Amino acid sequence: MSVDHFDVLIIGGGLSGICAGISLQKHCPQKTFAILESRTRIGGTWDLFRYPGVRSDSDMFTLGYSFKPWTGEKAIADGDTILSYLNETASEYRIDETIRFGHRVKRASWSSESAAWTIEAEHGPDGQIIRFTCGFLFACSGYYNYHEGYTPEFPGSLTFSGSIVHPQKWPVGMPIAGKHIVVIGSGATAVTLVPEMAKSAASVTMLQRSPTYVVSAPYRDAIAIFLRRHLSKKLSFRLVRWKNILFTIYFYWLCKNHPERAKKWILKRARHALGETYDIAKHFTPRYNPWDQRMCLVPDGDLFAAINSGKAAVVTDEIDTFTASGIRLRSGTELKADIIVTATGLNLIVLGGIQFSVDGKAVDFSKTLLYKGSMYDGVPNLASVFGYTNASWTLKCELTCNFVCRLLNHMDKKGYRVCAPRNGDASMPEARWLNLSSGYIQRSIDKLPKQGSKSPWKLHDNYVLDTMSLSSGSLNDGVLKFSHHHGAA
Repeated sequence: MSVDHFDVLIIGGGLSGICAGISLQKHCPQKTFAILESRTRIGGTWDLFRYPGVRSDSDMFTLGYSFKPWTGEKAIADGDTILSYLNETASEYRIDETIRFGHRVKRASWSSESAAWTIEAEHGPDGQIIRFTCGFLFACSGYYNYHEGYTPEFPGSLTFSGSIVHPQKWPVGMPIAGKHIVVIGSGATAVTLVPEMAKSAASVTMLQRSPTYVVSAPYRDAIAIFLRRHLSKKLSFRLVRWKNILFTIYFYWLCKNHPERAKKWILKRARHALGETYDIAKHFTPRYNPWDQRMCLVPDGDLFAAINSGKAAVVTDEIDTFTASGIRLRSGTELKADIIVTATGLNLIVLGGIQFSVDGKAVDFSKTLLYKGSMYDGVPNLASVFGYTNASWTLKCELTCNFVCRLLNHMDKKGYRVCAPRNGDASMPEARWLNLSSGYIQRSIDKLPKQGSKSPWKLHDNYVLDTMSLSSGSLNDGVLKFSHHHGAA
């Protein structure tokens, strides 16, 4: 059987994979490439998640691509609108023609002798193994486990007579009108679900063990609307994009350097939205500082409005047990429910759970250092996309895609076949890759790669600094090791 060979293979046909393909088209037109997508449609996260109200938690001027200006009316968009945007982009740039759907990559093996990766992917209902080879492998599958979300063991769950559903596996057409619903969780998914379901449900209760910082932002950007009236779409998009980038950088800096000041500002806004008599201290004041965990965005304060209307409520307590008719809390209170939604988080997975090996030796990514947040110490011709946790995913995604193209062009110009970053400082302290205390990160911390204490191994989490590092930083930095001939870099 013949094996298809490409200069570059991209794993994942979601927001990152589409961006990677377009970047290669624009900056490396001489390169052949294909995208391997495990699902039957593009979109990744935005095709998978179909729970009520699913939407972006970043503004679309930064979540959208820089080369495809966001022209939608709302700055915060719903999932279907984002998916349409991705499909339109893929079609416009003919990226959809490069995607091999239904190919779930299972193994990736590097051979120094051939200076190439061999990829094995399962295809079709019988899991037929299809092999590909490539000179460079670009993983764009994100870090969420698409197969199942995180659901802890709840005592008595088998006795509950209603429906229990995780948002990641939301049943199509599930009836919620007139139902009493309890949503377990206080993260981004929970604060999205509650106000949307409150529109038709009899009642919706958000049950949280501890609060999360919740910040309201307008659905529509008034500055963007003004600029569109007076400037071209392209220029107004760029100006609004940079406005949002710089504000996000400033706000994150404020939270990390002046946490009490940021906390006071956030809670003051919540108090203004919910009124003086609402127990902000109990329900909306976390035990941690701002940006120790991700913040929750509520467009136009929709969660606060649902609470004020009486259609939604927040309960801060711990679960004792599920009962036949709902949930009994440690306080003795029982919450009646027809539907219980376990918005208890996601599971992380490194590089799609693919088994990687280099010259027959398995790669343990938890023991590797990240080079500029995109390549791995000692692993040749491999890059991956990981977006920001404190800003829009797409911002870092585009920087990484353009960096990979710059690297490939540099290798072609110099005649290099192989490239791998190498850490020459064995005494350099290592640190966790993701510096958030969120549960979904803590559960997977031992599986994730590490970062170093100094550049280029240290992550900036700052778009301006990353732009300088990834877009114009020297490729001959003494860390990237290149080879002209077959063999390890």
